[in-house]
Amino acid sequence: MTRVLICDDRRHVRESLTRAVAGVPGVKHLDCVARADELSIRYARARADLVLIGTRRAAPDGLESARSLIAAHPGANVVVFGEPDDVPAIVTAIADGLRGYLRWEVSRPEVIALFAATLAKVSIPAPREPSTSGVKLSERELQVLHGVSEGKSNEEIGRELSLSGNTIKTHVRGLFGKLGARDRAEAVAQGFRCGFVS
Repeated sequence: MTRVLICDDRRHVRESLTRAVAGVPGVKHLDCVARADELSIRYARARADLVLIGTRRAAPDGLESARSLIAAHPGANVVVFGEPDDVPAIVTAIADGLRGYLRWEVSRPEVIALFAATLAKVSIPAPREPSTSGVKLSERELQVLHGVSEGKSNEEIGRELSLSGNTIKTHVRGLFGKLGARDRAEAVAQGFRCGFVS
């Protein structure tokens, strides 16, 4: 059975995640806190199997809270959640060794997949993770992916590469297909996993 701890300073977000998580088979206990200091105390008191932390709204900062919790408790399974286009947060989360990244508006199937992965002690995949072993990107696609990973718009990437925004948009769509991504954040996360982004 799984114990879950949620940390975010917005009440409606905590309540929304609570509803999503409460219906997942195997969840035994669910707890919520609003602040990082409460998070550390609550985790130390009752070790949760999974900790969900908002990237921007878990005071003082979600990613810093996650790093602190893992430093104090290396065995903690921590997943951060935030905006789907918050590319820097996603890259940082992966680099820091967190278990995964979820969007604010996570679907029930994604929550169930998250718990299944956590209980199995395996890396949490993106919702439509492809077989990335044979993925090959062209030089241009790599340039576009690096631009996306830096949070640049299609127009900004296009100016740097002397291409139109529409051409970059086409390359981005191609990246989505090759990496099995639904949006820019997933494309960067998959690119990081495949070694295309560092």
